Amino acid sequence: MSESSGAAVVPERKYIPRRSLMYVPGNDERKINKIPQLAASGADCICLDCEDGVAINKKEEARNSIRKILDEQSLDFGRSECTVRINGVGSGFEQIDMETILSGPNLPSSVHLPKVENLDHLEWFAAELNSVIASNAAQKIGLILFIETAEGLLNIKEICRRAQELSDDSFFVPEAIVFGSDDFAADIGATRTKLSTELFYARQAVVTAAKAFRMQAIDCVYIDFKDLEGLEKQSLEGAGFGFTGKQVIHPGQIGLVQKAFTPPEHRLQWATQLIKEFDEHQEAGAGAFVFRGQMIDMPTVKQAKNVLQLIAKDS
Repeated sequence: MSESSGAAVVPERKYIPRRSLMYVPGNDERKINKIPQLAASGADCICLDCEDGVAINKKEEARNSIRKILDEQSLDFGRSECTVRINGVGSGFEQIDMETILSGPNLPSSVHLPKVENLDHLEWFAAELNSVIASNAAQKIGLILFIETAEGLLNIKEICRRAQELSDDSFFVPEAIVFGSDDFAADIGATRTKLSTELFYARQAVVTAAKAFRMQAIDCVYIDFKDLEGLEKQSLEGAGFGFTGKQVIHPGQIGLVQKAFTPPEHRLQWATQLIKEFDEHQEAGAGAFVFRGQMIDMPTVKQAKNVLQLIAKDS
């Protein structure tokens, strides 16, 4: 944060992989009690949901339940990231969600902001976050943005840029973009298919914007949770597109998705050797260097470090 904001300086967040993003409705006690099992299955990110997974007449129950989970810290999330999805700006629930969930001493690692369509949504979120979060917060929280409409997709570059600008004087760091495929298809009047050819342009646009702003890109849900062959095909396709993770809706999808978005052995070897040579050049006081025929810059070094952090998480 800038000095002019008057807020305490907080340390930078380390890279948090989100190869699989699993939703758990905040009002569903049976599913909440299974969170330790989800964590044990290897899910990188577990999202306590107030939004699409919760009926309108259960919203209050969900947010109060999530606040209780955060306060009591009685659930074992293991190495999984504990995150929360609030309701979107304009839903009528967004303010009470933030006041209830984000005003206590124990905060989620990240907040999911759904249906971001324009800069006004970001401006509101940043201002509200600064008003509800404790000024002595030990660390910024991650912000995970959702692009789910045609308007949001058309504005995605401006949304990403403004999110980064606002983070300088707020308590969040924009870290990922999630593509909400089914809401997007409904918004443009497309028919959803297993091949997802109707989403090709949108998926590529989300990946391009996310990577341009050094953010993670999280791919669409594969609705037919019993079709593991189709899930694997779409997961590998998404990883090939450049997505760094995928949304999952059933525990049976986690392992396959985690594997699909884990770098292959040759990529791990590349990262290990690159960082080794980078450290050697740094110790020798050298600047830029050539690795396997390519000039190496800091973004490439960061990519290699991110790969190695996945190894550390899985070890």
